[in-house]
Amino acid sequence: MGRGGESGFLPGASTSTFLPPITSNDDFSRDPEVWDVVVVGAGVAGSALAYSQGRDGRRVLLLERDLSQPDRIVGELLQPGGYLMLKRLGLEQAVDGIDAQKVYGYCMFKDEEEAKVSYPTEGFDGDVAGRSFHNGRFVQRLRQAAASRPSVTIRQGIAKRLLNERGDEWKEDSEEAVSGVLYKAADGSERTARADLSIICDGMYSSLRSKLSTPHIRHPSFFVGLLLHGAALPYANFGHVVLAKPSPILFYPISSTEVRCLVDVPGERLPSELPGYLRATVAPQVPRQLRAAFLEAVDAGRIRSMQNKLMPAAPIHRPGALLLGDAFNMRHPLTGGGMTVALSDTLLLCDMLRPLPDFSDSLATAATTHAFYTRRKPLSATINTLANALYQVFCYRGSAAHEEMRQACFDYLRLGGWYSAGPVSLLSGLNPRPSILVMHFFAVAVFGVGRLLLPRPTLRGVWMGVLLLRCAACIILPIIKGEGIVAVFFPYLIRRPLIWYYVITPLP
Repeated sequence: MGRGGESGFLPGASTSTFLPPITSNDDFSRDPEVWDVVVVGAGVAGSALAYSQGRDGRRVLLLERDLSQPDRIVGELLQPGGYLMLKRLGLEQAVDGIDAQKVYGYCMFKDEEEAKVSYPTEGFDGDVAGRSFHNGRFVQRLRQAAASRPSVTIRQGIAKRLLNERGDEWKEDSEEAVSGVLYKAADGSERTARADLSIICDGMYSSLRSKLSTPHIRHPSFFVGLLLHGAALPYANFGHVVLAKPSPILFYPISSTEVRCLVDVPGERLPSELPGYLRATVAPQVPRQLRAAFLEAVDAGRIRSMQNKLMPAAPIHRPGALLLGDAFNMRHPLTGGGMTVALSDTLLLCDMLRPLPDFSDSLATAATTHAFYTRRKPLSATINTLANALYQVFCYRGSAAHEEMRQACFDYLRLGGWYSAGPVSLLSGLNPRPSILVMHFFAVAVFGVGRLLLPRPTLRGVWMGVLLLRCAACIILPIIKGEGIVAVFFPYLIRRPLIWYYVITPLP
């Protein structure tokens, strides 16, 4: 089915702090007996998916527990690759009217030294750059776009469980396809929504992910968020990364008058006296130009936190259902790659579903959804691996070999040219190729070893070089293994699973 219709954005959208809630369509009498798609969760992935499916003429029910504007401290930086996906989905106007700021690259700080790198956007349209904004405003704009499609129904509701063909609760050990969801509506009633395809994208706290995957979640750190008002960044329209001890500090603009600061605090618990920790440990490492604004935000008590989660994608293919977004796959948010993966997955899935006249053919739909899990892997695994590996490199461990790796990474990027263009093209999502990632990661290690052996090799330099190479391998190889070596580098060698007999011959 072809795309049709004009953009669904409201002209002259407000730049106020809060956009109005999306109206819940609770006219149940107009619901079809079977929806083409039920989407659980109206975040970035869910709203973009509903909009795109609506443009393709599908009958979509988009369920969201709270249609008011979200208020989060992450999901505020969209990399250029993510913006490119947004454009390809026809949703680039979602960043208009919300005081979004263009971002052209990063400046890194380490021990009074600086390294400034720009996104390699040559060859792309002039508007391709990063975008930073208030996450809630961006999400509301995506919801507005989805609500504008005539075939999309947005409804406030909480998905409770998946359903089988008979309308009973779907069981993981059954040989039946998923045929919809049971949800609690805004009026408190429990209602069923039968659908040919149910897509679960209810975020990092998903209540349904365990039905469709075997999640292994780790919690490496917290992000402590501060909002700096009226602060001028050392480099306008650039993200700023401080390689602090024990872990990185981020600064980036989220409006024309506000700068977000995210302090990474490693471990599974925050310090008992968090303001004291920020003043004594973090503030001395903040760039001087931002230190006063940082301390002012701490003193004002505007301190928020969020636990970071790492979760490799480990889907169980269930005909009739699919996972998407943070419900499916999470990486460390240091590099801001989450929305790039979510929008890339959404675009890929919609492109793969478009040739199907409808989703009532369970066999054809199941084959397509399984193929999606395979085809998404190289891009998503590259961004995931980069995020998790960079986080480990940038954290201070107290090890001499690790500190050599940390310094080598900083100096490698500072060389500019080819040395920075490759890694930053990965970071930006503009060239997410696994082979480029592995090549540059070990090139950094070799660069570090070369520095240790100059001007002439010493026994200590050789030994430290061996430890540095070992350190690099111990960082990246387990991450790639977790993502799946064959899936990342040779996705088309993955065997396709048998489609259950039920899918071919439905129960009467």
